[in-house]
Amino acid sequence: MSTLSANSINLAYDSFGDEAAAVILLIAGLGTQMIRWTAPFCQDLAERGYRVIRFDNRDAGGSTHFTQHGASDFGSLASMLMAGQRPNVPYTLGDMVSDTIGLLDALSIGQAHVVGRSMGGMIAQMLASEHPARVLSLTSIMSSTGNPAMPPAAPDVMALMTCPAPNPASDEAGFVEHNVAFARRIAGAAHPFDEEAYRTLVRDEILRAYVPGGFGRQIAAIAVTGDRRPRLATIRVPTLVVHGTDDPLILPACGADTAASIPHAEFMLIDGMGHDLPPPLHRTVIEAIDRIARRATERVAVG
Repeated sequence: MSTLSANSINLAYDSFGDEAAAVILLIAGLGTQMIRWTAPFCQDLAERGYRVIRFDNRDAGGSTHFTQHGASDFGSLASMLMAGQRPNVPYTLGDMVSDTIGLLDALSIGQAHVVGRSMGGMIAQMLASEHPARVLSLTSIMSSTGNPAMPPAAPDVMALMTCPAPNPASDEAGFVEHNVAFARRIAGAAHPFDEEAYRTLVRDEILRAYVPGGFGRQIAAIAVTGDRRPRLATIRVPTLVVHGTDDPLILPACGADTAASIPHAEFMLIDGMGHDLPPPLHRTVIEAIDRIARRATERVAVG
């Protein structure tokens, strides 16, 4: 892991493959760290001829933490938004987009194929709409548009996601089990949920860095950004939208809405996939990312 300064904060990142190759930038999801893009996943992409970069978003992992702002009050946040008021939040998705541009600038990368999962998909969408010259292709995985008409997550899923987790400093086992329960609930039915592998992943994230309140502050950043469909309508790069039929957190309709909002986007609905990316699906998703990236490269060559 390396660290650099970008957009007035520090960002932790890893790089795989030939530094002279075309870049695939992987953006992590809500409250998670870059290691959710596993090393084998990154290496497989790199072996297809890319430089693959993963990084920790602000308020996660080895990047700058915003703990001085305290935890988000979800009740107050929801009440203000329903009243048409804009809550005062530490940062927005727009700031996280600027972080990502800052990362590319610091690494002297002019353009990249951008891939984001969940919240990372939202950041990737905004990156492609607001900085079109920097994005060669877009892959948005298990994400949404912010369209308020879309169906919400199942109530029990929202309850599991927003209920306070134990502090791992005093109750590591409780914190791990809290995360396992949520991950089990949002996993798809097509592939068995590997609880022991997930426990190991959560412990690895604890060892890298525990960020009190980071999850809630990132939720607040999503909430205040609102409906992104007008921005998505401006995207012109080759785009792939990937979603699972079993996703109970961001429902499949949200993936379909994302694809419908981006001109000429391809919608790839994976049977039995939930709000997760289990190893048996890695090759399917990697091949799709590679395909859309190559389509973009061919378009540039023809142009």
